[in-house]
Amino acid sequence: MASHNPVDVVPSREQLLHALYEAAELEHCLMCTYLYAAFSLKSSLDEGLTAEQLDAVTRWRRTIVEIATEEMGHLASVWNITAALGGAPRVGRSNFPLDPGYLPAGVVVKLAPFNRATLQHFIYLERPADSTEMDGEGFAPERVFVRGADGPRLTPMGVDYDTVGAFYERLGENLRKLVDAQGEANALCGDPALQLSDADVSLPGAKRVICLKTALIAFNAIVTQGEGAQQNAVGSHYQKFAAIRDEYQALLAADPSFVPAFPAATNPVLRRPPRPEGRVWLEDARAIATVDLANSAYGLMQRLLAYTYAVPAPDPDKMLALDLSIGLMHALVPLAERAARLPAGPSNPTCHAGVTFITLRDTAALPPGPSARRFFRERIQQLADAAVRMNEGGDARTAAAASILSRLAQNAVQNFDLARPAPSAAAPVTAPPAQPSPPTSVQDGIEQVEGEKLTLLFEAKRCIHARFCVTGAPTVFLANVQGPWIHPDTMDVERLADIAHACPSGAIQYKRRDGRPDEAAPPVNLAATREAGPYAFRGDLRLNGVPAGFRATLCRCGASKNKPFCDGSHHDIGFSATGEPPTGTATDALVVRDGPLHIDPQTNGPLKVRGNLEITSGTGRMVARVTSAFLCRCGGSQNKPFCDGTHAKIGFVAD
Repeated sequence: MASHNPVDVVPSREQLLHALYEAAELEHCLMCTYLYAAFSLKSSLDEGLTAEQLDAVTRWRRTIVEIATEEMGHLASVWNITAALGGAPRVGRSNFPLDPGYLPAGVVVKLAPFNRATLQHFIYLERPADSTEMDGEGFAPERVFVRGADGPRLTPMGVDYDTVGAFYERLGENLRKLVDAQGEANALCGDPALQLSDADVSLPGAKRVICLKTALIAFNAIVTQGEGAQQNAVGSHYQKFAAIRDEYQALLAADPSFVPAFPAATNPVLRRPPRPEGRVWLEDARAIATVDLANSAYGLMQRLLAYTYAVPAPDPDKMLALDLSIGLMHALVPLAERAARLPAGPSNPTCHAGVTFITLRDTAALPPGPSARRFFRERIQQLADAAVRMNEGGDARTAAAASILSRLAQNAVQNFDLARPAPSAAAPVTAPPAQPSPPTSVQDGIEQVEGEKLTLLFEAKRCIHARFCVTGAPTVFLANVQGPWIHPDTMDVERLADIAHACPSGAIQYKRRDGRPDEAAPPVNLAATREAGPYAFRGDLRLNGVPAGFRATLCRCGASKNKPFCDGSHHDIGFSATGEPPTGTATDALVVRDGPLHIDPQTNGPLKVRGNLEITSGTGRMVARVTSAFLCRCGGSQNKPFCDGTHAKIGFVAD
C-alpha cells in the first residue's frame, strides 16, 4: 500500500489482508462516531427545542443514522472482499480514542457529541480529494507523525494517505495486481458461502465478491457514496453533512442560543484511565449501569458478526447469528440515548455520559457448533436479565432495551440447537461429473431433472436468488454455466433434500425415487415478514385453491412483476418496511397449528389468508396467531403486516 514502494511490486496476500483490516477498522470507527453524535441529539420539545428546531434536529438524526448504516454497508463490503481473499474479516478494532499511528495523523477518530466542531470534522473526513475543507476545532492530531518505512518490506504495515478515497483507490489497484499475477481463481480463493449477501441482510454493501469486477465495484461504491466522493456527488456523505451544516448555521443565526444536543462526554471511559488526557471517566451509578449494558450488547454483536462469517450458508446458525446481531444494535440505541441524558459524575459536572463502544480484547469467531450456540444463549440471557434489573426505575428507553433483549434471548434459546453437531466443511467446488447429462424436461415453466435417488424440480418464476442452492450445493447447482446446470447425483441425497428445504421461495422442490418419503408439510404454519422484503410462507399452501407446495415468498412491496410471488423488486424501489412489526395483543396459542393454508390474493387488494397461521418477525419473534387475516401486499399499509385499506387510496392494481 505504501506510496514509496515501486509501482510494479505485487503486494502479497498478507499485505492486502492487512490493508483490508485497516479499512474495516476505519469504517467501523466512523460508524461508531457518527452514531455517538446522533445519540446525543435532543428529541423532544421538553428538552429545550422549538417546534422548528425539533423538526430540523429530527431530520439530522435520521440522516446521520442513515450515513452510519451506509458505513455498515461499506464494512460488509470490506468483510466480503477479505473473505474472498481467504481471510477472516476483522470485526474488532482499537478502543477510543485511537492511539497515534493506528491511522494516519490526519485521520483523527474520537467520540464527541454533536456540535459545530464535530460536524465540521465529519465533513473533513468525508471530503473529496480536491476539497479545501478544514478540520473541526479540537480535532487536531495529538502529534504529527509519518507511517510506513522506506524500501519494500515483507512485514505489512500501515502507510499514509491524504484522504480515505485515495486509500481505497490504492487498495483496488493492489488487488488488481494480485489478480493479474495469480489469476482470478487463485487470488479470490475464499468460500463465497461464508460471505453475506443482500438476501441475508438489507445493506447496500452486502454483495458477494466472486471476481475482481465485483470487488472493484464494491470499492468504487464506497468511494462514490462516502469517503472521497466528488464535490458534486448527489447523496454522498459529504453533501449530506454539508447540508446539515447549512441548516444548522441558519438556525443559529435566527437563535444564537440554539443547542441541538446534550453535552455528552468526549471519549468517555468506564474505569479510571491510565492516560486521563482527552478522556472522561464515568462515575454516576445510573450512567455506569446503562453504558455497561450497552457495551455488553455491542461486544456480543461483534462476536455474532464474526461467527456469521465463520459459518457457511445455508447453515441456520448463520442467519440466526446475523439476526441476533442486528437485534442487539436495536437494543443498544435506546441505551446509548439514555446514557447521553445522564450525568458523567462529579469530576466532570459540565458534561453528560455516553456509550463508550468498548470492544472485546479479541472478537475472533468462536468455533462453530454446540459450544458456540451455548455461549450465545447464555450471554444473551445474561444481558436480558441485567436489563430487567436495570428497568426497575421505569425509564422508557431502558424498558425498550429490556423488551428487545428479552425477545432476542427467547429467540436464541428456541433456535440455537445444542443437540445439532458442528457444521461440516463446505464441499469443494468441482466440475460437473464426467457422465451424460441427467434427463431434463420442462413443463409449465418447471424444469425437472432426473437423478438416481430423487428428481429435482426448479420453478424459475418463484426464485428470489437466496442462493442457498448454489452456495450449499455448488456441485449440484452450477451458476452461470452454459447447458445443463442441475446435477442431482453429485451430492448425498439427504443433504440435498435439506438444501431444498432451505429454499424459502419453493423454487426448488423434489420427488424421492428411493422409496423414502417426499417433503412433508411443516408442523407449524408460518409467515415471516422479511426486513424490507417479502412474506416467507411455510405450510401446506393452497394458492388460489391450487396446491403450491410447502414454501413460498410472496410480494408485500406491491412492485413485483410476478405477483403474487416476490421477484426482488423491493430492492429496486427501496422498500423499507420493517421485518420486526410489534407483537399483537391476541397471541394465545392455537389449538391446531398446521393444516391447509389457503392464500387468495384479492383483486387490487390484500392477501386473504385462511387457516392456522403464526405470523412472525424476520428474526422469529411472534407477531400474531390467526386463523384468518388480510395481509398487506400494496406496500402502503400503516398497520403492516395487516391491510388497512390503503390499497384503495393509492390505486393499487393487481390480479
